[in-house]
Amino acid sequence: MRIETIRHLHCTVLRARGELDHAGRVRFSACVNAVWDWTAGPVLVLDLADLDFYDSSVIGVLAMAMQRMEEQGSGRIILVRPSDHLLSVLRLTDLLSRVELRESVEETVAELMLRSGADGSPTSPRSRFTAPGPSP
Repeated sequence: MRIETIRHLHCTVLRARGELDHAGRVRFSACVNAVWDWTAGPVLVLDLADLDFYDSSVIGVLAMAMQRMEEQGSGRIILVRPSDHLLSVLRLTDLLSRVELRESVEETVAELMLRSGADGSPTSPRSRFTAPGPSP
């Protein structure tokens, strides 16, 4: 599994590729924890569209982040281009109502900038890293 994170002023984008199984869940959870304080809230934009495979581990990661946000009393999870299967699983587990859905990472980042009162000019990421591990 490969995880890329991009830090923007108003959100952190996490793009996951490959297989999100038990081992991937551990890495993905660690990555979410590592970027937690990068933005106020936090606001996490998760792009999981390039996952080749995922099991219930994806629900575990989302539930962990949601629980932490609930404990803090703030935060947002925005899923970009989730698969129909993931949407179905989120609906069945009653987690769908706790995430926001979007079609594009770029549009989501721009929307967050505009809503925050930013001047609307594009910003480049302030920080970027890729979690180590084998490529898919």
